[in-house]
Amino acid sequence: MILGDIADRITRGVEGLTGSVSETFREPVVRLGVTGLSRAGKTVFITSLVSNLMDRGRMPQLRAASEGRIEASFLQPQPDDTLPRFDYERHLAALTAEQPHWPESTRAVSELRLSMRVRPNGFFAGFQGARNVHLDIVDYPGEWLLDLSLLEKSYADWSRETLDRLEKREIAQAYLERARAEDANGQLEEPRAKALAEAYTDYLNTAREAGYSDCTPGRFLLPGDLAGSPVLTFAPLPPIDSAHRRSLWREFERRFEAYKSRVVKPFFRDHFAKIDRQIVLVDALGAIHAGPAAVEDLRRTMADILGAFRPGRNAFLSQILMGKRVEKILFAATKADHLHHTQHPYLTALMQAMTREAADRAQFAGAETSAMAIAALRATVEETREHHGRELHCVRGTLANGKSAAFYPGDLPRDPHKLLGPARDGAEKWLDDDYGIMTFSPAKLSLRPGEGPPHIRLDRAAQFLIGDRL
Repeated sequence: MILGDIADRITRGVEGLTGSVSETFREPVVRLGVTGLSRAGKTVFITSLVSNLMDRGRMPQLRAASEGRIEASFLQPQPDDTLPRFDYERHLAALTAEQPHWPESTRAVSELRLSMRVRPNGFFAGFQGARNVHLDIVDYPGEWLLDLSLLEKSYADWSRETLDRLEKREIAQAYLERARAEDANGQLEEPRAKALAEAYTDYLNTAREAGYSDCTPGRFLLPGDLAGSPVLTFAPLPPIDSAHRRSLWREFERRFEAYKSRVVKPFFRDHFAKIDRQIVLVDALGAIHAGPAAVEDLRRTMADILGAFRPGRNAFLSQILMGKRVEKILFAATKADHLHHTQHPYLTALMQAMTREAADRAQFAGAETSAMAIAALRATVEETREHHGRELHCVRGTLANGKSAAFYPGDLPRDPHKLLGPARDGAEKWLDDDYGIMTFSPAKLSLRPGEGPPHIRLDRAAQFLIGDRL
């Protein structure tokens, strides 16, 4: 171990001890990580959560709110001066405008601090006054979390696994043909390297659009200020037995290792290692609509994500976490308002089944996990229609063109394995049913004083994640 690593570990240990002492004798801090894969609704979730914690009229399942123990909630400067602030006010303005629209997605790490003045309950209620509890919300892309799996792989292993996976996808054939045509042992030429990286990035974007979840490296999709840099200019190639020093293969191998050391490790060290509670937002309905292959890909992705919360499997994580573990993890299937409420238990059951194997491992490691179906902002109303003598449970919402439309997405099976089974077996499409999906615009809001935006089970999610700390 080099001296810099030793100094870094000592610094983190002192910071952790200082934070623990400070929390014990002053004001407790909960760091909530919010992540999700593409189009899962992270920005809307954070905006609605903060708004509903400030105006708690729609939060009866958050016990501290229903018991009237939260005296006030207010935004404060965040503790990390080097992180962008989550632009809560602008996002809320988009959702509450005269012509409401979905806010822009966040594309990097951001943070927001919400402080709540809370009276204690139980035995100490008569001896202690109210104190501030600080909720630090850390927003980061789910694709970055998936990069953890790269740390234990060589470039050859990653290339082999990635190309094997792409073999089964029609949308990947163009990239596969290009990769096979390359002379990996040939002299590095930067235009060729750039063209390969761009072609692979195009595939990743197409895969994400098609509903696939396992799209690594994550920064290829969200490059930020790294766009065009060598650390993002590599791609998987068919493995070769040996490569000379100045070859394309050797340079891609070097850049892959640089990506791990200079992009992946700093994210986990500087941000992930400080999280206490975690919610993972999942667009399960989008995966179901995309078909069995997307559902199976999502199931594997959930297992990979939970791997980030089992530091014992990864030497690097064990080193940076130094015994600290995420205490609670919630997997939330979003867009529950796209289904009639009678379908919500089946969506929750699907999430539970999809994460069960991985969740059992997380519980063994000391983390409490849960799954539920939520809508951070309800954009629809329910209605029942008769069609060919059959009652259909529909939802009605506003389309992008401003028109109202009723939508019947299909009935989810009561047994989630009727979806997971064909997905595991490699089915190309659902045998008995088609599952639709509709893109609704946010509904125009008319909020009464003391009320946040309408939602589905956001209060239950908040109770699971932070209720015990209030």
